[in-house]
Amino acid sequence: MRKQPAKGLRPKGTLGGAALFFLTIMMSGGVSAQTGDAERILKAMSDYLSSQKAMLVAFDTDIEVITSELQKIQFASSGNMLLSKADKLRFNRIGGYVDLDVTFNGKTLTVHGQNLNSYAQFDSPGTVDQIIGRLRDDHNVGAPGADFLLSRVYDELVEDVIEAKYIGRGVIDGIECEHLAFRNADTDWQIWIELGARPVPRKYVITSKAVASAPQYTLRIKEWASNVAMLADSFEFRPPEGAMKLPLEAMASIDEVPFGDVANGGRK
Repeated sequence: MRKQPAKGLRPKGTLGGAALFFLTIMMSGGVSAQTGDAERILKAMSDYLSSQKAMLVAFDTDIEVITSELQKIQFASSGNMLLSKADKLRFNRIGGYVDLDVTFNGKTLTVHGQNLNSYAQFDSPGTVDQIIGRLRDDHNVGAPGADFLLSRVYDELVEDVIEAKYIGRGVIDGIECEHLAFRNADTDWQIWIELGARPVPRKYVITSKAVASAPQYTLRIKEWASNVAMLADSFEFRPPEGAMKLPLEAMASIDEVPFGDVANGGRK
């Protein structure tokens, strides 16, 4: 059955051609004229983040996948992150399919599947920059908003950028923000940065242009506390009673997207 427009919404095509033309002219002219502002605002955010010694962040994420039938499915998660630069990190992510806790105390990395009652642990001394790279490249575990945790935030964000635009102002969770848009060869990404003396990211959207139907990854920052006091054991992992220690590759799916056929609820 063909889906009808929701009651109270205008059917597609109601907006006249003249209005669309006027809107296009406004966007293309007003936005491109302020390209330099996008880079300046992003640099100010990056410098602010790099200056923070400790951060406590609460976030929501949405990740979209495209099924073999070209249906777009979105998976939602929430979590918290604690960072002590430059060598301690802890984050948890809870979704419909996984309850994950990752702890790094500067020497030891622990990946704990709380819903699986199992964990992997191994020596991995280094910096936060290095551990984020190892998690991503060696273990396929992504830290939410990893780009904002690195020591060279601006350089990492603008690498391979081919176009930058200042879109204007927006409001995220009641907070006024600067809205910026950037383009890479394979992705478009947007960021909303809090206006004022504390330029922290409030929303971050990555669109994959190289994948059919252009799926998106969205990160929304609900809370951001800078230079918070840390407890001595904030980055120490203590296995729960009965938890099984396993090689990371032996643990069941710990990704945001369920293992198997997404169209059938993640079951093969």
